[in-house]
Amino acid sequence: MINYKKMYRMSAVLIFIWSLAGCSSLLPSGKEMKKSPWKSFNEAKASFDKIIISQTTADELAQLGFDPHHTPNIAILSYLDVRKLFNYELDRNEYYHEGVNICIKARESCQAYNVEVEDIRKKRVGNFWLDLFVIKRQEQKTGWRFRALILLVDSKVVYKLWSGNPMLNETRLKRNPLGPLQEMGSSLVKETIK
Repeated sequence: MINYKKMYRMSAVLIFIWSLAGCSSLLPSGKEMKKSPWKSFNEAKASFDKIIISQTTADELAQLGFDPHHTPNIAILSYLDVRKLFNYELDRNEYYHEGVNICIKARESCQAYNVEVEDIRKKRVGNFWLDLFVIKRQEQKTGWRFRALILLVDSKVVYKLWSGNPMLNETRLKRNPLGPLQEMGSSLVKETIK
């Protein structure tokens, strides 16, 4: 004869154990993307490498994807912005790249493109229940980021510089052994200090 009470209890125990094992598919995920014509860091860098100082024009930059009027996330800077960016001092101009000096001395004829593109994915990983009760939260960040600065004088490139992360892979781990109680405790301390 089948004991339904025993089967019910056993099923409840199995479901509870399964739920503690973690439902990582229920954890939040997201994406940060600064749109661009490039699908990867290598594509952006390859376009940047085609820029030749004292030869490449603004029209040729546009063909490479560096067009602030048609490509998102490219800011146009004035010569005053460039001065601030380099912390430029006129009496110490020998310390700066020749292209930077040419740009700043050209004043209104100087224009800069500040490029910032990225494709970053965020995903929380680990045990759903530990995450839900703020006991242990782990977030992974993957993707790439590319930045470039291009200085032009009279629509011709005089200086270029790039930086970035070809392969971003970060993990952040936050542990609160007391879970939500620990969060409440730190909030109470902040309120008391005010």
